[in-house]
Amino acid sequence: MTTRPPVPPFTLDTAVAKVRQAEDGWNSRDPQKVALAYTEDSRWRNRAEWATGRTEIVAFLTRKWAMELDYRLIKELWAHRDDRIAVRFAYEWHDEAGSWYRSYGNENWEFAENGLMRVRHASINDVPIAEADRRYHWPLGRRPDDHPGLSDLGL
Repeated sequence: MTTRPPVPPFTLDTAVAKVRQAEDGWNSRDPQKVALAYTEDSRWRNRAEWATGRTEIVAFLTRKWAMELDYRLIKELWAHRDDRIAVRFAYEWHDEAGSWYRSYGNENWEFAENGLMRVRHASINDVPIAEADRRYHWPLGRRPDDHPGLSDLGL
């Protein structure tokens, strides 16, 4: 069985590390790589869409990043306990027409003993923004360590 540290039960430090790992993975925009952080039978609710298992997760992420262009994400720990973590997040992206959005949301995560996520529930709202109002300007990929987080940006 694959182990993906840190593993539960989470401390404040290990929960923060787990959130950053998830953020880094999603900012790669690589569906195959991201799916490896989830159990083979992982269950998701993302907005009104449900996915079960890595194959459906890869298909979902492939569709998502084909529509949400120049995607950049910041996640922040909200709470943790034992094998569960709650995060809040915001990401910026644009559609094919060049219209920019900031999507805000919350996720609830449950982990297996090996550190893979087995349940993910995401609630997300999209807000149109002007390109001049964007706050995420790092090159595509991992957010630099010195880039402000959500709270620092007032988000």
